[in-house]
Amino acid sequence: MSDNSSREPAGVRLQKVLAAAGVASRRVCEQLIADGRVSVNGAVVTVLGTRIDPSDDQVAVDGKAVQLDATKRYVMLNKPRGIVSSMRDEQGRPDLSRFTSHMDERLFNVGRLDVETSGLLILTNDGEIAHVLAHPSFGVAKTYVAKVRGSVEPRTLTELKSGVTLDDGLIAVDAVRVIDAQGAESSLVELTIHSGRNRIVRRMMAAVGHPVIDLVRRSFGPLHLGTLRAGQMRELTKDELGSILTLARNAHVTGEIASKDYESGAVSAGPRRPSSSVPQKGKR
Repeated sequence: MSDNSSREPAGVRLQKVLAAAGVASRRVCEQLIADGRVSVNGAVVTVLGTRIDPSDDQVAVDGKAVQLDATKRYVMLNKPRGIVSSMRDEQGRPDLSRFTSHMDERLFNVGRLDVETSGLLILTNDGEIAHVLAHPSFGVAKTYVAKVRGSVEPRTLTELKSGVTLDDGLIAVDAVRVIDAQGAESSLVELTIHSGRNRIVRRMMAAVGHPVIDLVRRSFGPLHLGTLRAGQMRELTKDELGSILTLARNAHVTGEIASKDYESGAVSAGPRRPSSSVPQKGKR
């Protein structure tokens, strides 16, 4: 019979997990824990010997989620016009595979942009994140800059905020402003909207008499396109990743995420059961 007392305790030391996730050096991670800036499953942990299960426990630093799964990948693409938002287009049109063919991971796009719309598109192999960002029920806001025909007047902005009736119902923007009045010929308008309806910005602007000439998505939830040029892509920064992970975990807490099947396979997005190796939320 083996001596159980000599066995290594279950789990991995929290500071080691944080360092492996790229948060900081192990010594700095130890200080973060001692300062009460690290939480596991919603409970602040200050004991340096705490061990966790990286495959099950959820860790945050300063309230921002940390991704512990090194197999997950998150890429921001500035999709050019003329590219179909699909990894393989059955009609043979240019698609997203030209941006991912060199990658080892099998990525898929989060939501879609129509072929004539450019801008921010997220590519990932994380089904839970994809569900939260793309599913209309979570109301993740997106900001677009549209070049439209004609001079947009204040009463039109009021109409867009109050709501426009389309074939599929009433829809209103969250925010809208004219950022450049280019005479009587055209205007540049910035719109923020959380709807996930198909071609919604184009349809709304056409309904108020200002058809879209060109459309770019500048932001998606907490993510912003910045200076990324059309056709370029980059990995999300740790801060950006932390922001979208935090958003997803908040959805878990409210119990809103249901299981959903993605291109990567069936993904169970239900709430996780916290590990018993660390303090639980509401318990000390």
